[in-house]
Amino acid sequence: MLSDNIKSLRKNKGYTQEELAARINVVRQTVSKWEKGFSVPDAEALQRLADVLEVDVKELLGAPIASEQKNDEVVEQLARINEQLVIKNRRAHRIWKTIGIIFAVFIGINILLAILGAVLFSANFSTSETVEMKVEEQVVEIEAELEAEYEE
Repeated sequence: MLSDNIKSLRKNKGYTQEELAARINVVRQTVSKWEKGFSVPDAEALQRLADVLEVDVKELLGAPIASEQKNDEVVEQLARINEQLVIKNRRAHRIWKTIGIIFAVFIGINILLAILGAVLFSANFSTSETVEMKVEEQVVEIEAELEAEYEE
């Protein structure tokens, strides 16, 4: 029980035997012997071990801790959640991309309409100036003719 609990809790914390040994000031071989059941930690080492693994001494000495299966279940659930998030992010990315394209097309159409309006206004302005100049020339000619007839 103790040997299985030490191994299970160490793996749950993500420690190697060497890392755990360094944290409780023993050599790696000592941790290996504890996990294989060849020896047991003394009271002081047992307390340091419980502190490092963040459990009570009672839990270390108690019933076997079956958290490795729970870790596998948690990993599977996290993998499923991760897949769902990836799908959601892809959808969101496509939506934002579509909105961006629509916005860019809208802006482009507005710019083209503004340019077209400016060109048409400019063309009308030039045409109206030309018409005004022709009308003025005709008025001047008519006035000149009238003056010539009046003088005769």
